Amino acid sequence: MTWESVIGLETHVELQTASKMFCGCPVDFGDDPNTATCPVCLALPGALPVVNEAAIEGILSIGAALQCTLTESSLFYRKNYFYPDLPKNYQISQYTFPLCLGGHLDVDVNGTQTTVGITRVHMEEDTGKSLHVGASGRIDAAEHTLLDFNRAGVPLVEIVTEPDIRSADQARAYGIELQRVIRSLGVSDARLEEGSMRFDANISIRPTGSSELGTRTEVKNVNSLRSLQRAIAFEIERQIGVLEDGGSVNQETRHWDEDQGATVAMRSKEESEDYRYFQEPDLLPLRVDAEWQERVHAALPELPSAARARFVATGVDVRTADLLIDSEGLGALFDAAVAAGADARTAGIWLTGEVVAYLRREDVAAAETGLTANDLAELSAMTGDGRLSATAAKEVLGAVLAGEGSPEAVAEVRDLIQVSDHGAIEDAVAAVITEHPDAFAKLADGDMKPIGFLVGQVMRSTGGKADPRVVQEVLRHKAGL
Repeated sequence: MTWESVIGLETHVELQTASKMFCGCPVDFGDDPNTATCPVCLALPGALPVVNEAAIEGILSIGAALQCTLTESSLFYRKNYFYPDLPKNYQISQYTFPLCLGGHLDVDVNGTQTTVGITRVHMEEDTGKSLHVGASGRIDAAEHTLLDFNRAGVPLVEIVTEPDIRSADQARAYGIELQRVIRSLGVSDARLEEGSMRFDANISIRPTGSSELGTRTEVKNVNSLRSLQRAIAFEIERQIGVLEDGGSVNQETRHWDEDQGATVAMRSKEESEDYRYFQEPDLLPLRVDAEWQERVHAALPELPSAARARFVATGVDVRTADLLIDSEGLGALFDAAVAAGADARTAGIWLTGEVVAYLRREDVAAAETGLTANDLAELSAMTGDGRLSATAAKEVLGAVLAGEGSPEAVAEVRDLIQVSDHGAIEDAVAAVITEHPDAFAKLADGDMKPIGFLVGQVMRSTGGKADPRVVQEVLRHKAGL
């Protein structure tokens, strides 16, 4: 029997608002523990929540970017469950009437495009943070647990997919593209390593060709794309093994253990009725009228899919286009360089290669370097007309990034300008032919093997300044080829 995996993802995204979802406490993850709190987010008696308008704008932009229907009328509910980092013993969330419904996101896996349906995008609040003190940092081995409520009440968007994903690779591709969309909107930094974006994966398997869904498990709070891929791949194989051994899959919540490279059972899986949802009595219904929806759609920036198509249309490949999208500031620098006359393909290679390497090595942003769009256009012209070799161009680019001046100035100071003058190169070629007559004779007889050697000798005699293309052209002409 062959098996098919059925995967749905729930992605939680913390919004970068100045204050929390239902109170005025600042959202600042650098604060000392339990200092960014108030009676509302600590659930003290008599404290009433007030909706953060900026957070609603943020979730509406996410919904619009994912092609969702923005609902005109929405409600908040109480999702009831007990956990120490949840001060109220319930979470204000949405249930029957979320802000965004439907939608989709197209993802690419090795050249094959897949459309992942979006079930809903709803607004809720984050919980506090538990710090399990012990060697492993896990609750089962903790000596004691510390609670920090600074994060409690931070605006949290949940994006729920349809069960359209069929592999761990597709899940990772979805996560990457969704992260790009969120960052392009400017509503969150979507840093998985800091917990501002994290995944829950619902996984089941079924016989290939079957339309019935198998029993699912949920892997909670996966905080890296690599871990998401590995956790799903492991869970698929684990479930297949259970069924092929004659067992049955338990509906449960599992934890991904990075060290073991395995999922571990945590608890039986809850259903919606276990949370006893009911409408939040302290918040009025939220109305998003047509005018508000139009403003949201009009304010959308260029999304990654559109930017990718535009970059590719200039001549760069998809991988380069994605790197331009992923690196802050590089896409705009690329656009400006091409507008200034730089060759698109060359500029894309430089930006995503030498420039990205420099930025990472020096831990700086592109705007903090000495590189401008005009520099890239000038450098492109110098390589295009043969004044700079590819190797010299890399050296010049590094110096420009370090603030040493324009490409022209750097190349002059470092004596990197190539000699393209035919007369000077012909003299150098003639001298090399005199020194190596046997090699030249073979070339003249049609044996092309010596040409590399002869070009190398000319480059050596000119200190690497001769344009190798012109050198080869002169050699061929003298050999009658």
